[in-house]
Amino acid sequence: MTIQPLRYRAHVKSALFLALPLAGSHLAQSMVNVADTLMLGWYGVEALAAGVLGASTWFTASVLGSGFAFAVMPMVASAASAGDEVQVRRVTRMGLWLAILFGTLIYPVFWFSEPLLLALGQKPEIAGLAKDYLRIAGLGMVPALLVWVLKSYLAALERAQVVLWVTVAGAVGNAGLNWLLIFGNWGFPELGIKGAAWASVGLYLVMTSSLAVYALRVLPEHELFARFWRPDWEAFGKVFRLGWPIGFTHLAESGLFTAAAIMMGWIGTIPLAAHGIALQIASITFMVHLGLGQAATVRAGRALGRKDQINLMRGSIAITGLSLGTIFLTMMLFLGMPEFLIGVFTDPDGAQRAAVISMGVALLTMAALFQLADGLQVLVLGLLRGVQDTRVPMIIAGFSYWAVGAPSGYIFGFIVGWGAVGIWFGLVVGLAVAAVLLSWRFWGQRHWTHRLIET
Repeated sequence: MTIQPLRYRAHVKSALFLALPLAGSHLAQSMVNVADTLMLGWYGVEALAAGVLGASTWFTASVLGSGFAFAVMPMVASAASAGDEVQVRRVTRMGLWLAILFGTLIYPVFWFSEPLLLALGQKPEIAGLAKDYLRIAGLGMVPALLVWVLKSYLAALERAQVVLWVTVAGAVGNAGLNWLLIFGNWGFPELGIKGAAWASVGLYLVMTSSLAVYALRVLPEHELFARFWRPDWEAFGKVFRLGWPIGFTHLAESGLFTAAAIMMGWIGTIPLAAHGIALQIASITFMVHLGLGQAATVRAGRALGRKDQINLMRGSIAITGLSLGTIFLTMMLFLGMPEFLIGVFTDPDGAQRAAVISMGVALLTMAALFQLADGLQVLVLGLLRGVQDTRVPMIIAGFSYWAVGAPSGYIFGFIVGWGAVGIWFGLVVGLAVAAVLLSWRFWGQRHWTHRLIET
């Protein structure tokens, strides 16, 4: 069969059809963290600082397990494009197995988090509050990972719209639960930081149920949960082998930001709170880039299933152009209105508002600098995953973030004496190195993609 090369306009249209709802779903998901940060900031600076620390720790653990969910996406995309529905079911089901296994095994880390945080130099009162948060939020790890597997499965089948609407509904529900449980409104108990944790657990349980029901009713031919208890070790091994490098890649990057939060805690409560706010704002724009990266994974995975080398490369060029345009817009936003963006997350009458805003504005200006590097590196990672290349990118990420980024943050923050801004400058350096090396891996070494799509 002769493969017809598509015009770049067609690639852009197809990428946007998939990327927009995925980016929207990630933005809605980020609103869960925004709501936590916003309402904990209104509740108190100590609760906010502990929430930032607890959420960073939870997220760092979760991204390791999310590698199996992300592995499902290119495998399902490739199998679906090749017309192999049995393989679609097999890899998705074993992705769900791995999510349950990881979420169960990681929970003791949350239960015993306080001594770990104290050993990392955190203040006792902040570590104690973060422990309270993690013991509850850790219960939501299994349903959260199940949500990510089901999202990957549906996105790979280009059913991203349902992913968007379920996530939007979940984010709205989470905000409402936060308002009830953090502050004790409408007769509910005032739980403070524990209320934010319980709201997140409830969110993931509802989302898991909603996506599972959708899959059963709309895609019954895949029979995802029929004889779910039966192992499929071949598919289990394939998902595991592709997924663990993705998980460690995510861990390397998110761990870099957690290390930055820990170093901020060494400086003081206000820098840590400002870091949490600025990072939350930057995370919103990152979700757009992540959506584009996942669209790149699906498009590349489908081209892989068709053995379609020409459209793989054309589609990659098209989606890279979309990414660069998005990066420019987000940079202008960060540089144009930083005071307003930071101010939204602080108590208007708080005594420490001015100090948090001043520090946050400086950090947000620095965040604008790494938009280019961050957006490009996550996009190229998506392309590499689409052609099922994950191990070398994991090594590149580990080197860039931990041999370059984290040491640079410490050097500029404490040795050079730039403080909080220096820590963030280290993030810029690490992300820039990752972007360059990953781009070289995909674009400079095209023989890797050629080899993967040869018959």
